[in-house]
Amino acid sequence: MQPSRIHELAIGTPIISETCEQLQKSVNRYLPNPNTESQYSTATSMQMRLGTKISETVRRKLSLGAKILQVGGIERFFKQFFSLREGERLLKVSQCYLSTTSGPLAGLLFISTDKVAFCSERSMKVFTREGQMCRIHYKVVIPLTKIECINQSASVQKPKQKYMEIVTVDNFDFWFMGVSKYHKTFKYLEQAISQA
Repeated sequence: MQPSRIHELAIGTPIISETCEQLQKSVNRYLPNPNTESQYSTATSMQMRLGTKISETVRRKLSLGAKILQVGGIERFFKQFFSLREGERLLKVSQCYLSTTSGPLAGLLFISTDKVAFCSERSMKVFTREGQMCRIHYKVVIPLTKIECINQSASVQKPKQKYMEIVTVDNFDFWFMGVSKYHKTFKYLEQAISQA
């Protein structure tokens, strides 16, 4: 398969920094159907909001904030982490959790005029084929033209716990939860998709 074709199909795979070699992992399907959403207990939802320890959460938030300040603001952070097309504008940024098979991943959800993107707050350790360890931020990029539909969902037991599901044309689904300013973010997402 040609490298350019792989890039077109690779929606939602981790993207590593230029210092490490490109990983070619397949995408795992993300969170479940609505029937399994109630599996999150109060303790888990509290942990998702606050992390294991409040000091750890504050340190993570400060670390991400420092990175954003270092590059010159949220728009430059977006430009640095994700390639932009000519005329593409950033519309909305929200803190949220991406649901993965290994648990929720805290980060930022970016909505632009061209794509929906997610970048994890914390970097993760991965190993190259040569066995060298490097740190990456988990990133997901979904072009707006590849989005088939978006759905809103809420926990049956706790209606205040809201989820957003993005389903792509190649039948991958991405679940975002704990989205800050949920209704406003969903409205921006709907608007971006309708104008794509």
